[in-house]
Amino acid sequence: MVIVMTPAATEDELAGVVRHIEAHGGQAFVSRGVTRTIVGVVGSEQVLETLDADGLPGVADTKRITAPYKLVSADNHTKRSTVRVGGVPIGPDTFTLIAGPCAVETPDQTLQSALLAKRAGATLLRGGAYKPRTSPYAFQGLALDGLKILSEVRAETGLPIVTEVLDVTDVDDVAEYADMLQVGARNMQNFGLLQAMGSVGKPVMLKRGLSATYEEWLMAAEYIAQRGNLDVVLCERGIRSYEPSIRNTFDVSAVPMIQALSHLPIIVDPSHAAGRRDLVVPLARAGIAAGADGVMVDVHPDPETALVDGAQALNGASLDELAEAVATLPALMGRTSAAHLAG
Repeated sequence: MVIVMTPAATEDELAGVVRHIEAHGGQAFVSRGVTRTIVGVVGSEQVLETLDADGLPGVADTKRITAPYKLVSADNHTKRSTVRVGGVPIGPDTFTLIAGPCAVETPDQTLQSALLAKRAGATLLRGGAYKPRTSPYAFQGLALDGLKILSEVRAETGLPIVTEVLDVTDVDDVAEYADMLQVGARNMQNFGLLQAMGSVGKPVMLKRGLSATYEEWLMAAEYIAQRGNLDVVLCERGIRSYEPSIRNTFDVSAVPMIQALSHLPIIVDPSHAAGRRDLVVPLARAGIAAGADGVMVDVHPDPETALVDGAQALNGASLDELAEAVATLPALMGRTSAAHLAG
């Protein structure tokens, strides 16, 4: 069950609802969204049947949720949610481009990438300071120095930062610098990390695991929401399949399916789905046409020298193609570009 509080509900009214739930033998989990607070209720069937919370002060509605993910289910929201990252919206009425280098290498490389991203219409800057690599000998990122570079580039370009967290011990450091914390595919079911990120008070981007089902993905989002954070954006980045000619298989059906199952925004990452520059723009177009709330891509001023994933980074003509797609296609889907809202 979820209890939806009114927008004007006070802290005392919220505390009263929590006490009421606990007095009836249930557990309460409070999650705060942009405009509404939701209280998830876990308990036996007897607890849920006798709770009778509709008349409590500050309560707008109570709903029984059959899905195992109570807080992120579409059943508890009359409309899909919008998450704001440094003032930039990601949600059903807008389209948001997130772009930047897969890895932060140098201050100049990061700044040049950010300027390219901004010219293409990006309103959020992605960049990896901590890099999960299959090989322990590969470039692992600049860590704290990378976060500082991103912060300096944000100050110069005005683009809020999206960056990945790899370990619970790094959550506070990343949250100090970043506007949005990213959970990578390999960490989608790192439940301790999810809980820590749910408690830190920053929006979270949750990438789909390499072989995760929709339910597993949404249950991972539930871990974040259960710790009080409903500002979660899901990211479809391709799943592992038997096809060797592409890095991952882009599951475009994830976009409408997730939108049917959950109120959370969903974006697509065609760079990590394809692993090939020539496929990034076609897959981005497919994601936009399917109704994605945004697209995230890799950009690099000199992809041939990139320390990470240069083969999928956009530059030159390929970036111009993407810019044209994000300038024209979202409007056909009835969306306003976040870049236009930013002026």
